[in-house]
Order: sequence, then structure tokens, then C-alpha cells
Amino acid sequence: MDAILKQLREILKEGNVEKDLELKTHTYTHLGGKADYFVMPGSYEEVQQVIQFANKNNLPFTMLGNGSNLIIKDGGIRGIVMNLHNFNKVMTDGTKLIAQSGARIIDASRKALEAELTGLEFACGIPGSVGGALFMNAGAYGGEIKDCLESTIVATKDGELLELQAADLDLDYRTSNIPDNGYIVLEATFALKQGDPAGIKAVMDDLTEKRETKQPLEYPSCGSVFKRPPGYFAGKLIQDSELQGKSIGGAEVSTKHAGFIVNKNDATAAEYIALIEFVQKTVKEKFGVQLEREVRIIGEDK
Repeated sequence: MDAILKQLREILKEGNVEKDLELKTHTYTHLGGKADYFVMPGSYEEVQQVIQFANKNNLPFTMLGNGSNLIIKDGGIRGIVMNLHNFNKVMTDGTKLIAQSGARIIDASRKALEAELTGLEFACGIPGSVGGALFMNAGAYGGEIKDCLESTIVATKDGELLELQAADLDLDYRTSNIPDNGYIVLEATFALKQGDPAGIKAVMDDLTEKRETKQPLEYPSCGSVFKRPPGYFAGKLIQDSELQGKSIGGAEVSTKHAGFIVNKNDATAAEYIALIEFVQKTVKEKFGVQLEREVRIIGEDK
């Protein structure tokens, strides 16, 4: 056993450290190479200790959510990759909802419904984790995280814990200062309101139906690939560029929703990324609009 693996297993429970893990098993696109070391802490203290260990040993450190808005390159990720899947508790306290970062934002919205709280209905179809939702100020159907977030607890890149207010995060359209500051979200508190459970459920049912009928959920994908360009809709521009069904290798522009690229036939990350770039180039040539990626791309080429 190598020294790094041995020391990580001393910090965490043995079952929560793996070497050379295939990251495609942790992404919605089913793409990506291996992580040198993959860790799943069981406590905030373990998170702090892993960060400090990485710093002390000059090891690259990458935070990985549930991989819904992410493409990992075929060469994988060096150093330590941390996943907070174990932090999945969601609870309510009056009109506040407290969710740990590894919980799915969908599950947080369902917990709000159970407690007859309104404000998170928009998130009932967003596939990401709570931490990822804060990271990119996730939104759908007219709502976004900044509308209801009150505060968050984060770990800094030095391993310190901070409690921050929503206003401290510079939340804007699909962005925040979390990546720039190297914060790792550990939990979030949402300020919601008492609502009519039948009305809340009706909204969630309607949004779920829209998602299931309009999005290509039958294939692996990263979700919506591009941000909405001012004055346009990315999907419409791609559709009008006659790119639906265009494929590179196993990656294809969805015939169901042009804003999605699906992994239809064992695509590589390189193929998927090449198709994204082809779509950007084509739309730019036809309409003069530069599509900006919403999806993040990390890792190394093979």
C-alpha cells in the first residue's frame, strides 16, 4: 500500500478511500478517467483533515459533487478527489430548511413539500446536489437558489469552517464566488414560507411533467450544456442551426431537446467536448452568438 493511501485511511474510515477509482461511475454523462485517490468523508472534521493533508503534501485537491453539471476528461484527475455523498441529511426547523451539501436538491424540495413549505418548488427537477446548486446558483422555471438561500457553512481551502450569509456569495445567473474562493459547501439553510401543500404539490407535479416530457432523460447527459444568451434561447439557436442529431463518436445533440448533448453510444469525454465546441462554432457562424458553457469541464486529457 502506498504512503498516501495509508495516511488517508488513517484519516477516514477505510471504506471511504479508494485508489484509481473510475470517475465515470460518479458523473451523469458516464464520462471520465480515474481519480488517483477518491475520498468520501463522514464528518466535517474529516473534511478539514483531508484538506489540510492535501495542503501539507502539495497534493492537487478537487471537490466533486454528484457530477450532474460536469464533464471529466478521459485522463481523469490527479491527486485527491473528494465527494460528500455521505452528507445527505435534510431537516426542517419552522420555516427554515437545513440541507447538507451531499443531499440532492430534488430531495430538499420534497422535504419542503412534506413540511408544507413553499419556495423550493423550482428545484424539484434539478438533478444536482445541494452543494452544487449553491456553487452555480442553480435555477429552473423562473426560480433560483439565491431567491431562497439564507446562509451556508463552508470549509475554506485552508480547512477552516465559516458560516456565510447568502449575500456573501455573489450569487448571479449560474454563478457564485464559491469556486473562486475555493470554498467547499457543507450545508445550506433555506428561508421558506408556509404554503398550501396541495398547491405546492401541483406546481411540482407540473414542473416534473415538463422536465420528463421535454428532456432526454433516457440517455446520460450533463443536463443543459449552455447558459441562456441574452435575448436568445440556446436550444432554439442550436435547433435553427439544424444541429439536432449531429454526432461525434458516441456523443449526439439530442433530437428531443437541442440544448442537451447525450452520451448515446459509449462516447469518450473528448468526443463529447468536441461536439460542444462544434455546436459553439456553428451557432457563432450562423447567428453571431457565442454560446457560453454552463457545464464545467475538469481533469486531464488522455
